[in-house]
Amino acid sequence: MTTTLTVEGMGCEGCEDIVENALEGVDGVEDADADEADGVATVEGDADTEALLESVEFAGYEAEIAD
Repeated sequence: MTTTLTVEGMGCEGCEDIVENALEGVDGVEDADADEADGVATVEGDADTEALLESVEFAGYEAEIAD
């Protein structure tokens, strides 16, 4: 299953790495990719969406599930 999050606050490749690492630490995540230019992160796996949002917010960014 693919989940896309909108992420606010990423401004560089380092930010992408922080968001990706935060998401990959969530149970059920198989892969995570963040794109600061588009302001999104894409997650593969069956992780709980609330856990994904919490992990990104704990890393210092604002996130929402993309429509």
